[in-house]
Amino acid sequence: MRADMWDVVVVGGGPAGSAAALGARRARPGARVLLLDREDFPRDKACGDGIAAHGAEELALLGVPGLIDDYRPAGRLEVISPGGARVLASVARPNRVVPRMVFDARLVAAAREQGVEVRRHRVRALADRGDHVVLDGVLAARAVVAADGANSAMRRLIGAPPSPDRHTALAVRGYADVPADDDVQFIAMQREGWPAYAWSFPIGDGRANVGYGMLLPRLRATGRPGREVLHGRLAELLPHLPARDLRAHHLPLSPGRPRPGAGRVLLAGDAAGLINPLTGEGIYYALVSGRLAGEAAVLAAADPVPAYRRGLRRSLGRHLRTTDVLARAAQSPGFIDAAVATAARRPEVFDLLVDVGLGAGTVPAPLAAAVAARWLRDTAGRRRAPVTG
Repeated sequence: MRADMWDVVVVGGGPAGSAAALGARRARPGARVLLLDREDFPRDKACGDGIAAHGAEELALLGVPGLIDDYRPAGRLEVISPGGARVLASVARPNRVVPRMVFDARLVAAAREQGVEVRRHRVRALADRGDHVVLDGVLAARAVVAADGANSAMRRLIGAPPSPDRHTALAVRGYADVPADDDVQFIAMQREGWPAYAWSFPIGDGRANVGYGMLLPRLRATGRPGREVLHGRLAELLPHLPARDLRAHHLPLSPGRPRPGAGRVLLAGDAAGLINPLTGEGIYYALVSGRLAGEAAVLAAADPVPAYRRGLRRSLGRHLRTTDVLARAAQSPGFIDAAVATAARRPEVFDLLVDVGLGAGTVPAPLAAAVAARWLRDTAGRRRAPVTG
């Protein structure tokens, strides 16, 4: 039986996959693009649901600028550091919180409207035929974008190793009732098991997305069931927000230089390990990497990996190196204490931390030096403090 030939087959209908399909069609309007997902839409997806202004800019580049305009912006952010330093300030560009049940379905619908064919299909086999790739013996593509999430089957099929435990976090997400006018996104960090934090992100309809996450090795080190630890610490940090619909999910954190793919298969979003190691934010990375993968797939189908790698380097290279370095420094909770304390006094530092945590920001040397100096002063002060009692 002859396989059905497509210019691009995208595996996975989340933000990265839909962005890849839209990006491919915008780069080459006549391209035959097929989007596959093992589930129908709408469907729930465990996630923090936050979409920063940086993500909204990517939606505009994909041709869907007003996709989430009906969701109220959250104009303020409050952060409590592991040691208790606190900052509450207005963000330079408001964020929105859109349940993935809604967001993903809208993106898939937008792709369909742009001429992308959408099918329910779970990929189980891949064969490289030199000038094309065959999926499950019946679907052929000149290039494939693998956007099938943190537990990517496509990643395994091309022989790429999974994210190592040290770069993997586990989080639990639920929903809680909040006042309809609540517009403060809240993050409470925890020294125990650090890096770890709980969050509350108001949607604007009387609900908030709430959750708690920590690194997988730290979770295992507790010697207790993961559900007990995650649910318990969420309740401990947000006792006033009893959560329902709790679901857990893995987060393969970016190591600084993500693997872009192999041959004619490109990895995007969570499948590429593109999740901010400082915040766990992944939707912006998914939209950027998906768009770039879709463009490379149709414009350089014969050898798409180098083109895709160049695009990632231009868009995210310096930023990913920045977050890699900061994630190493952030292993010390004192560094985060110093960063939050500095942000509370200097609005430009607050804006910078938001940009690094939610977008593609980098850290200028003078600001890095200011945080480092605060960190060293605080560390020295604790060492000189007299022991009493």
